[in-house]
Amino acid sequence: MNRKIVISVNTAWNICNFRAGLVKSFVRQGYEVLVLAHDDEYAPRLAELGCHFKQLPVDQHGTNASHDLALLVKYRRVFQSVRPFAYLGFTIKPNVYGSLAAGNLAIPVINNIGGLGTTFLHGAMLTRLVKQLYRMSLRRSSRVFFQNRDDRQLFLDAGMARESVSELLPGSGVDLRHFQPLPMAAPAPGGFRFLLIARMLKDKGVEEYVAAARIVRQHIPGSEFQLLGGIDAENPNAIRVDQIREWEAQGLVRYLNRTDDVRPYLGQADCVVLPSYREGVPHSLLEAAAAARPIIATDVVGCKDIVDDNCNGYLCRVKSATDLAEKMIRMARLTPDQRTCMGATGRAKVVREFDEDIVINKYLSAIRQIEEAASDSARGGRAVLPQAAANTVRE
Repeated sequence: MNRKIVISVNTAWNICNFRAGLVKSFVRQGYEVLVLAHDDEYAPRLAELGCHFKQLPVDQHGTNASHDLALLVKYRRVFQSVRPFAYLGFTIKPNVYGSLAAGNLAIPVINNIGGLGTTFLHGAMLTRLVKQLYRMSLRRSSRVFFQNRDDRQLFLDAGMARESVSELLPGSGVDLRHFQPLPMAAPAPGGFRFLLIARMLKDKGVEEYVAAARIVRQHIPGSEFQLLGGIDAENPNAIRVDQIREWEAQGLVRYLNRTDDVRPYLGQADCVVLPSYREGVPHSLLEAAAAARPIIATDVVGCKDIVDDNCNGYLCRVKSATDLAEKMIRMARLTPDQRTCMGATGRAKVVREFDEDIVINKYLSAIRQIEEAASDSARGGRAVLPQAAANTVRE
């Protein structure tokens, strides 16, 4: 019996950081997993997960039609060669072009809409184009997973996905065995330590974070503001390296670059901040909550799924450095016991709602339905695709 699964995402880094548990679970269940992604320094690590890797360059930010057509052809060639029984797509271009190629070859598709990104934040013409591509690529999908209710409703209202196959996931989940509650560190010399974990992009609210730091410093002079995350120079919304260096020279922030293990930094942080403009469900906040850290985030799609205002953190207005600064000052003036209570509340929330095992089990269920449909078809029976068994969305 064919047990080959192809997974495609924009980078190998994405698999190693967000999908490793899912891949290892598939392998433990006896599936043969092939990952298609842009080659990067993380690609050699995929072998440790028990899967195979094939380089498939994905121009994440490009809008060149000929390049995208070439990507579609490459997907088709891989599928014709491998002949998987299921294809799993993550991020925009693998979801669009991988799904189109798989659907054309009658390969069942499971999509994951992990957030709408800058495409839905900037440019009406590009947004219309992407919506049309989604309508075409998702129309044959066996299952379309969404990470929050707002994105799911947007896709349903725009006719980009069918309600009968759509289902909610708690983000990419968090490994609660890996991310344990961390005791609060001793106070930083002279002040309070804030930490922003994200790629250095404008849409992550990095500029608002720095502007808020200027304000907070006037009230709490010894406060420390850290930035942790890679610089994606090819992204049109990237924060320039020289800009970050200038902020450092002014004493506003400390840039910690990128890391493969955020836990030591979480352990030293008093509060984790993410002033993002829109998210799927931000993994950095899941990790922070799992580590029992209080959180400040914007009251936007994705972030508000994790932060219960005044319970495990504070929500602030999007693109408002002054409101963000107000919430940061309020957080810094709480007693250590109050912040510890907030952190414990956040930990309890992710245990209850965002355990990675919830995500893995939903994927395994979807895969098994595809296998059952294939077995029925092989026996000469009428194949029942997974969507027929999912007439209502489980929320």
